[in-house]
Amino acid sequence: MKVFVTTASAAALLLLATGGVSHGQPAADAPCAGQIHANPGFEHGTTGWTAGPRIVVFGDATRPAHTGHAYAAFAGLDVTRGDLLRTTVTVPANCDLTVRFWVRTTTTETSRGDYLNVGMAVTGIPPKTRFSLAFDGGAQWRQYSMSTGTATTVRTATVSFVASETAGNGATAFDVDDATFTLS
Repeated sequence: MKVFVTTASAAALLLLATGGVSHGQPAADAPCAGQIHANPGFEHGTTGWTAGPRIVVFGDATRPAHTGHAYAAFAGLDVTRGDLLRTTVTVPANCDLTVRFWVRTTTTETSRGDYLNVGMAVTGIPPKTRFSLAFDGGAQWRQYSMSTGTATTVRTATVSFVASETAGNGATAFDVDDATFTLS
């Protein structure tokens, strides 16, 4: 049996296979609005984050989270060591990404020795430390903010929280919560 395909039936098959008629219009750009990180408050542990051991903890009555139940905790042991928490998101073309996060500092230090460095690396821009926080950050939650600016191409943005602690100078714990990644 031979099958004959006419131009009309070929066009109908093409419409069925592609789901409609193409009008030659480009696909719409991704919207530049909304929060784009799936786990900004660490309520799902380290999902969406690359983290060192013992980073995410659950708050309690004496050390509550900023919101929710969990936060990321760095250092606080008075030993020489480092902790890392990092995540990467995609920034659509012509969008600005604003990263806001909350930090609380608890310390027994009397001079600078423990630090929480917060950096951002964006495609096409050299990475840089945006904040270098020390023992004098305050025991109350404080909000910090940084943004990528806009570009005509799709980019990736990697945000890193790196804590370094030095033994013998007292212990400083840095807690991070509600790290929102908002497009505009």
